[in-house]
Amino acid sequence: MRNRRIARALWPAVCAGLLLSAGSPAQDHGDPGIGGTWTISFAAGGNPDATPDTRTPSDAPPLRAEYLEFWQERQRLAIEADERGEPLATSSTFCLPQGMPAMMGGGGPFPMEILLSPGQVTIVQEAYTQIRRIYLDTPQVTLDDIEPGFYGRSVGRWEGDTLVVDTIGVKESVRYRDVPHTLDMRITERIHRVEPDVLWDEVTIEDPEILQEPWEVTFVFNRLPEYEMMEYVCEDNREYADETGATRLRIEPR
Repeated sequence: MRNRRIARALWPAVCAGLLLSAGSPAQDHGDPGIGGTWTISFAAGGNPDATPDTRTPSDAPPLRAEYLEFWQERQRLAIEADERGEPLATSSTFCLPQGMPAMMGGGGPFPMEILLSPGQVTIVQEAYTQIRRIYLDTPQVTLDDIEPGFYGRSVGRWEGDTLVVDTIGVKESVRYRDVPHTLDMRITERIHRVEPDVLWDEVTIEDPEILQEPWEVTFVFNRLPEYEMMEYVCEDNREYADETGATRLRIEPR
């Protein structure tokens, strides 16, 4: 009985010790302030006083000539289809996840949440309820050891208050801005705050077979301190497209 009382008395101190020894990314590296809920910003730089000399998602991708011609033709067809009120079917039409890197900047009005825990950063995108895991201080594996997926395999490390992330293994059917890629595509991110409530994700996409140079894009986010993430399940769009990918959705042109 005496031993139980001693153990009960010591339990709070033991728990505190375990928490201190376990630590967390925020504790180990100073509070980087990237945790919480964020929404994509459509203003340049997110803050006029903190705008970098970086490319924006609207710039044309640096595709090699043989791929650029196909991509430009696809954009032309998409514009014509939109003008007719018959938009082309996309992966979103089939309720498929956006995958990487589109999920980081392609959520439109849907926010994302960044969760920090020991050994891992988890990013939850409200659009399509996408979940991405970034394993901290873990060696990256080879492509032979990865089952290609929508998000690939992401490993990260802290450089001060910047989260540097390496992602490989995104399957070839996943597209960002309709740009093709090979399984050798590699995505590097530098995620950090530039203002208390402004977050940047500086993305560099490398795929030498498709791109003539690294493709750099910066996604900018504003903090949503009071927002509670909601459930978003895509289940209604399937009726708008047939097996060939042709859309049956009719939208009256403006």
